[in-house]
Amino acid sequence: MKHADNVEPAASSSFSYGDTPLARELADLTARRKALEIADVRLSGRTRVLTVSNQKGGVGKTTTAVNVASALAAVGARVLVIDLDPQGNASTALGVPHTADVPSVYDMLIDEFPLADIVQTSPESDNLLCAPSTIHLAGAEIELVSQVAREHRLKTALDDYLAQSTERLDFVIIDCPPSLGLLTINAFTAAHEVLIPIQCEYYALEGLSQLLGTVRMIQKHLNPGLHLSTIILTMYDGRTRLAQQVAEEVREHFPNEVLHTVIPRSVRVSEAPSFGQTVIAYDGQSAGAIAYREAAVEIIQRDTATHGVSENEGNA
Repeated sequence: MKHADNVEPAASSSFSYGDTPLARELADLTARRKALEIADVRLSGRTRVLTVSNQKGGVGKTTTAVNVASALAAVGARVLVIDLDPQGNASTALGVPHTADVPSVYDMLIDEFPLADIVQTSPESDNLLCAPSTIHLAGAEIELVSQVAREHRLKTALDDYLAQSTERLDFVIIDCPPSLGLLTINAFTAAHEVLIPIQCEYYALEGLSQLLGTVRMIQKHLNPGLHLSTIILTMYDGRTRLAQQVAEEVREHFPNEVLHTVIPRSVRVSEAPSFGQTVIAYDGQSAGAIAYREAAVEIIQRDTATHGVSENEGNA
């Protein structure tokens, strides 16, 4: 093939692609992918129940819940996502049907359906299960007021499910609505741990004291074992001084709870739900997917460092 005479060989160019920000970013992603491939991921052998909560909207709560769940499933954990948000976004992202006629979390809470009757397997992975939400859940806050043991409905159903299940679950992740009503209280009562996504924007800590106050109230009256275990910084843009300041401030207030991993702003993460997928399934090699995979590994490793690994648990 003839080449134009005025085209010089690339090797003679004085411009080095290795010096560009894009090249450095690609090299960093490659190194992180390789680190994930060799990460020591050993499951503890017990079921961890985490509720993902933040009454401040738009912080990446549901996005974090489903992507952490998917990333955990990808490393061999068996995960159940309970969609407790009437919007049903977690169900959508996991590719699970949640039309009005589908048995859902509403039927479990109000009509005492067994949790096993509503759980579906996500098409994304056999390790990823979902208890879907439907539009009926929007009225559950009001209907729960008159119910017996209204704060323990979810805990009772989950305990029965775990006791009767033939396969152990490694994680149960509860996606809460952006409020501190009875649905969220049910989630706190059923959970062992609270995971809070915090957006790296102005007013990031606004309302957090109210949320932590609710956690303390639940600890005192309903669930003494509940504790704040994990904070994930989301929508991080390292190019801005504001994001760096917010991250520093949150780490100063919660040095033991904040993950080292931060979740960047990502087009891929935003696009994935419109295809009924998590970003792990949609584009598992993208920056957002890698960050969520790193967060999942960190969540596992922090727990095993504290509680150890049960016998017969090898690498996942």
